[in-house]
Amino acid sequence: YLQGRYYWNKKTPAGFNSGIEYFQKAIKADPNYAPAYAALANLYCNLANYNFALMPPKEAWANAKVAAGKALQIDDALASAHASLAIVAYQWEWDWSNAEKEFKRALELDPSSTSTYEPSPSSTYHWYSHYLMTMGRTQESFRAGRRALQLDPVDLAINAHQGWYYLWTRQYDQAIEPLQKTIEMDPSFPVGQWYLGLAYEQKGAFQDAIAQFQNCVRITAGRASMVALLGHAYAAANQRSEARAILQQLSALSKQEYVPSYPVAVIYAALDEKEEALAWLERAYDERDSWMDYLGLDPRLDGLRSDPRFADLLRRMNLQP
Repeated sequence: YLQGRYYWNKKTPAGFNSGIEYFQKAIKADPNYAPAYAALANLYCNLANYNFALMPPKEAWANAKVAAGKALQIDDALASAHASLAIVAYQWEWDWSNAEKEFKRALELDPSSTSTYEPSPSSTYHWYSHYLMTMGRTQESFRAGRRALQLDPVDLAINAHQGWYYLWTRQYDQAIEPLQKTIEMDPSFPVGQWYLGLAYEQKGAFQDAIAQFQNCVRITAGRASMVALLGHAYAAANQRSEARAILQQLSALSKQEYVPSYPVAVIYAALDEKEEALAWLERAYDERDSWMDYLGLDPRLDGLRSDPRFADLLRRMNLQP
């Protein structure tokens, strides 16, 4: 189990695969060891999350849900298993009421300790903040994100999250300082880098955004989700040939690995090719792409919001248009 945690926390494709292997070995050694099932569930959530997008979401969250359910059969009071179910309900099932119920249950069971098992309460507050933003409850989202930071002030993802909040509330100048601070903490951590790229894009500083995303592609060894972010920055900067080259690159990658559809849609939106953008958003809906949680918020899609098909997508997700 501890070896699984070690490899999982590397947050690399090889690390995830080794983590799965070790957690499964732990389960084989003791089929009633609930934390191993809960950790396996959370690892599968990572695999499908838009940051990594290493596995088709439907496959990953199905595995996550089974593992979390098994953990709770063994120990219904295991907070980390409830947190994993909350993330599945939030990011992929779009079952908003059940997601909130499971987030609250996880925090009720483990509200503030430094948990022995992943995810810790700080991680749960972090993801609860994401959920609250999707629901339009922005002040509650801010408070949950700050609570996560209080519980774990050195966690890189939680530090980057302080800038993420300002991205989705469209306060781009305020996003920059916490994101730069996160990058100073660890320049090899990509999340702060690409959040900063998004802030630069929305401020119109396209060359700065392109530089950020190029760095993300480099430090993630060409991860498809990062390549797609670079493609959008090129399109937003009106560097259309470079954006189309990225689309061709993603098409070639898709023959070898999972490439999420939502960030492809965003590139087409920036190219003002609405039919293609909406078609790729439909694919993202069918895939259960975790970026879809931000469909109602994403400023990169503002040019599509007047289209009835976009409003229909929001209705099907039970989100307010």
